[in-house]
Amino acid sequence: MLKLYGSTTSPFVRRLRMWLANSEHQFINLQIFDGPDREILAKRNPTLKIPMIEDGDEVIFDSRVIYRYLTQKFAFPSPSWEQENQLTLIDAATDSLVQMLLLGRSDIDTSEDKMYFTLQRERVDSTLGHLNELVKQGHFADWHYPAICLYSLIDWIEFRTLHDLQDMDGLLAFHQANEQRIEATATNPRNET
Repeated sequence: MLKLYGSTTSPFVRRLRMWLANSEHQFINLQIFDGPDREILAKRNPTLKIPMIEDGDEVIFDSRVIYRYLTQKFAFPSPSWEQENQLTLIDAATDSLVQMLLLGRSDIDTSEDKMYFTLQRERVDSTLGHLNELVKQGHFADWHYPAICLYSLIDWIEFRTLHDLQDMDGLLAFHQANEQRIEATATNPRNET
């Protein structure tokens, strides 16, 4: 059986859990920062990152690569180049916010006027602004993998209070329109932590 390793709070893991909602798989929830779960992760994945999947003898790392692998395995439609760009935007914002979250949890003040922090804030502002416009133009009207990824990002931002979205009316409306989907409610990190 296909095994998905991750945590209930990771937006990269949640997107795959939501996308696999109608596919048989086992979700293995790990606490990756300490304890025996870290050892489980280290034995299977030298990057020490989640998500990862095991499919028989195959072990695949990284949500984007996992998506590509599963798209081929289940003969799902491949994303268009436009959707690939959307995924890149979503991943860029998510990566920057993950870095800032981890730095904050390491007692580093990310509000300082330092180049690294400034670049991350600029990237988040720019990508979220662009995604907000794409939503308003209807690019995420269908519930496809990029839409699932966008929903996971927005909900994670709200869950962790990582960015002020009050001026992002497209993103907020998109979030509200999809928050009662069974995939969203079943994987809501507020209910699983």
